[in-house]
Amino acid sequence: MPDTPAATLLPLDHPALEAACLRALEIAKARGASDAEAETSASIGQNVTVRLGEVETVEYNRDKGLSVTVYFGERRGNASTSDLSDAAIVQAVEAACAIARHTAPDPAAGLPDEKRLFRGEAGDLDLWHPWNLSVEAAIDLARRTEAAARGVDRRIANSEGATVSSWDADFVLANSRGFVGGYAGSRASVGCGVIAAEGEAMQRDYWYTAARDPSLLEAGEAVGRRAGERALARLAARRVATAEVPVLFEAPVAGSLVGHFVSAASGSSLYRRSSFLLDAAGKPVFSPCVTIREDPHVPGGLASGRFDGEGVATSARDIVAAGVLTGYFLSSYSARKLGLETTGNAGGSHNLSVAPGEDDFAALLARMGRGLVVTELMGQGVNAVTGDYSRGAVGFWVEGGEIRYPVEEVTIAGSLPAMYRDIVAVGRDVVQRGARTTGSILVGRMTVAGS
Repeated sequence: MPDTPAATLLPLDHPALEAACLRALEIAKARGASDAEAETSASIGQNVTVRLGEVETVEYNRDKGLSVTVYFGERRGNASTSDLSDAAIVQAVEAACAIARHTAPDPAAGLPDEKRLFRGEAGDLDLWHPWNLSVEAAIDLARRTEAAARGVDRRIANSEGATVSSWDADFVLANSRGFVGGYAGSRASVGCGVIAAEGEAMQRDYWYTAARDPSLLEAGEAVGRRAGERALARLAARRVATAEVPVLFEAPVAGSLVGHFVSAASGSSLYRRSSFLLDAAGKPVFSPCVTIREDPHVPGGLASGRFDGEGVATSARDIVAAGVLTGYFLSSYSARKLGLETTGNAGGSHNLSVAPGEDDFAALLARMGRGLVVTELMGQGVNAVTGDYSRGAVGFWVEGGEIRYPVEEVTIAGSLPAMYRDIVAVGRDVVQRGARTTGSILVGRMTVAGS
C-alpha cells in the first residue's frame, strides 16, 4: 500500500500541504530571509477507553498546522499557525521574521548542507494503514479486551480500563535549498491495565500492542489475558534483603536501558556536556555481546523514514558494534556545535534493535542463578552526566535458576557505564516497544536495596 492518504480522510490532502509549504517559503524569500524551512501537517486521531464495561472517554481530534523557520544569516526565528489560509501564512512568516531580527546570532544555526539533503523518491515504507474503526467498533474491542482481563481469575478485582487508539497523519517538509518531501503514516494500539487483589494485598499490571498496520496488532482478548495474568502473578509480593546480585530486565522494560543510551549519545546532551558518553565514539561502551542497529528503512517501522526532521537522508548503521560506540545521534545543529557531521537524526533515533542472543527467557534465568527479574520500573533516578542509576522496581526473585516469588518495594542501583559493560546476555525473547526492539537483558551485578 503506498504511503499516500485518501484525499477525503485528512483535513488537507497532500498537494494542499505542499502548496502551503511552498507559499511560506515564497513569502519568506520576499521578506528578505536568506534561508527558510516550512513544515505542514494534517492528522486525525481517535481514543476510546472503557472501564468496568462502561465507556469512560471518547476522544477525537482533527488537526492541521504549519511551522515556518526563517534565517537572516545566523539569526533564526520560528512561528506556527493552525490556520493555513494565505493571510495566516503571511502572518506566521512575518512573525518568524520579526523574531529572527531580534535574536542573537548563532554560528551553528542554519539549514543542512545541500549535499546531505534527501533527493530521491520517498518510496513505499508501508507506513499508511488507516484503521477506519468506528467509535462503536472501538468500544466493542475495548470491552472485549477488558472482559478478557477480568475473566482470567476472580481475583481481578478492579480495572484501570482498556484503551483503543488510532492516529493517521500526513506531512510535507520543504526548504529554500530545493528540498520538498513528505509522506503519510498511521499508528494503532490496544492496551489494558487491571488490578488483582487477595486479602488486603493489591497489585496492578498492564499489557499493550502497537503497530502501523492494525492487522498486526495482538488480538484484544490476548492483550487482556496477558494484562490479567501479569497482575495475578504479582500477588503475594515480598520485599527482599539488600544484596548485590544479577538483574534481568524483562524485554518490555529492557528498552529503557536503550533509551538512556540514546539520550546520552544524542547531540544536544553532548554539546551541553551533560552526558556520560562524552568523547566515547570509537570506544567500547557496552559488553562485546551487544550490537545495536539503527534502521530507518524498516517497512512498517514506527520510526521509519527516508529523511530526518530537516530533510537529511537517513541510512542504516550499527550504532553499537560488538560493544563499540561507532557514532552519535546528531542533527545539523548539534553536529556543527560539536564540529562533526550530521547523522540524519534530527527528530530522534530510527528503529533501534538490539541483536538477540541464543538464550530464551528460561535460559537467561538459569544463567543468572540467583537474582532479580525486573518487570516494571518506577521513578526517574538517572543522572545523565555521571550515569548514576537508581530506580524503584518490581519483579520476581530467582533462586536456582527459577522464579520463586514476586518482589515489590525494592530499588535497583548501579552506574549505566558499568551496567552496559556488564551485560552478560541479550535474550531472544524479543519484544518491540515503540521504535525499540530488544530481548531481555541480563546485567551481571547490581545493588538491589530492599529491607
